[in-house]
Amino acid sequence: LNRGYMETKQIVIYPNDILSTPTKKTDLKTAQKLAVDLFKTLKQEGGLGLSANQIGEDKSVCVIDVTNPFFLLNPVITKKDKVIIYNEGCLSIPDKMITTERYERIEVEADNIDGTMTFGPEKSNQVDNDLLTLESVCVQHEIDHLNGLTIYDREFKRKTFRRTEEKIGR
Repeated sequence: LNRGYMETKQIVIYPNDILSTPTKKTDLKTAQKLAVDLFKTLKQEGGLGLSANQIGEDKSVCVIDVTNPFFLLNPVITKKDKVIIYNEGCLSIPDKMITTERYERIEVEADNIDGTMTFGPEKSNQVDNDLLTLESVCVQHEIDHLNGLTIYDREFKRKTFRRTEEKIGR
């Protein structure tokens, strides 16, 4: 990516219609330019991921920087494995942590990658598994943004169980 001229953008704060509206597909050239602004803003804000609609752009582009920086163009999650409960924050929802329901491992297809990318822990790599799980959650979080969803939509609600059978005796 050309890191010559980069512009820092303002983060859109929840609630805002652009955060609850699915983004439009875009092309590689537009995505590359946008990714530069997204990375610059992400670095300034100290986040792990950022989607285009979080800076007011109605385009299906997001950036993630957990293990290595990369961007995804028009991404789609094609496979999900093992539900996990995770505690997440969001640059568009400042000073709040929400307990969410996510997947530990996912596969993603995007227009700027060949085939699929897999995110999540690896059996052979015990040292970095927490980081790889974080990256998987971050990718899911950003793709949710592109689909008009926030961490409030993924909030984990404890299920309450009620007895269905009648009590015997008294």
